[in-house]
Amino acid sequence: MKAIILGGIAALATVAAPAAAEGFNGFQLGITAGYNHDKVGPTFKDASLTNSISRDSAMVGIFADYDMTIGTHFVLGAEAALNGPADNKLRVDHAGVRTTIDPRLAVYLSARAGYLINDKTLLYVRGGCASIRTHTSVGQAAMVSTSLDGWHAGAGLEYAVSQHVNARIEYRYTDVGGSKNNYERQQALVGLAYRF
Repeated sequence: MKAIILGGIAALATVAAPAAAEGFNGFQLGITAGYNHDKVGPTFKDASLTNSISRDSAMVGIFADYDMTIGTHFVLGAEAALNGPADNKLRVDHAGVRTTIDPRLAVYLSARAGYLINDKTLLYVRGGCASIRTHTSVGQAAMVSTSLDGWHAGAGLEYAVSQHVNARIEYRYTDVGGSKNNYERQQALVGLAYRF
């Protein structure tokens, strides 16, 4: 009898474990917002900067990802995101000439890996490629448009609010400088997503 009871409990645990992690399986679509800090220079190919310049702003965006629970505690996924800071033009005046660097749309493609702390809470890290579109003007010269490509990494916590709704908080670091630019971005984000 004892063996039957223990066997039944083990079978129930095997069936229940995947169900407990359903909040982290499949496709989800979400919105994100938060704090954005851009730092550019002193090396920047589209403008001659004597020092680094930086700007704090708010940002909004959207994301879509697909996750898969592996076993009972691990989650692997892939995500695509678009975001755009609000009013984050970086400006500097030198010798009577104003330089303006205007970051526009940013695209992020990443993989993420997470650990289920419990059936509703996922702790995760992410990493991938990033591209930020910038418009730069120096004095009366024509505006120059450039796509800066690089990488990003981050970490966060995602919580299954209900069967279909997840909320998250995340820190993300982006470097799209390359060999001819110094361009770093740091973000503190919150997000809300619907899991299909």
